[in-house]
Amino acid sequence: MLHAQLPAHFKSWICDNGIFHWLQYSGIIQGVDSLYDITVRTKLGYREAVEKVTGELTKEGFGVLTEIDVKATMKKKLDYDFTDYVILGACNPPFAKRALEGEMNIGLLLPCNVIVYVDGEETVVSAVRPKEMFRLVENKEMAGIADEIEERLERVIGNMK
Repeated sequence: MLHAQLPAHFKSWICDNGIFHWLQYSGIIQGVDSLYDITVRTKLGYREAVEKVTGELTKEGFGVLTEIDVKATMKKKLDYDFTDYVILGACNPPFAKRALEGEMNIGLLLPCNVIVYVDGEETVVSAVRPKEMFRLVENKEMAGIADEIEERLERVIGNMK
């Protein structure tokens, strides 16, 4: 069995070739990040991680359009105490423009979600994998845009360690 840390280039290859789900389903791969996210666990505090990921997104040309405080929402709507958890809606305007010009309904998949939450003694920072989201789109011209966005998001998350 393969466990936890696959080399990034190998994981990318098996994801791009549709093999990942089969390997997970068959039990060959266990403990590997899901197909749809780019994730890192850090010792940074929650607020520090939110600030840092926002700065890293800015360096890669993203702005944060929305910030959903899940903890506050759960408390207000359900009187439920949840862990610190935020969903950031990140957008890179030049890429959004290109995507929308090529496929108007791509807006259903925008913006790119980045989450930050506390899990025990660690803070988890995760971004959606645009290549996986864009697989839903039949317009193959979108693949190049998704590749470029994913490279940027991988750098953002990679810089959170």
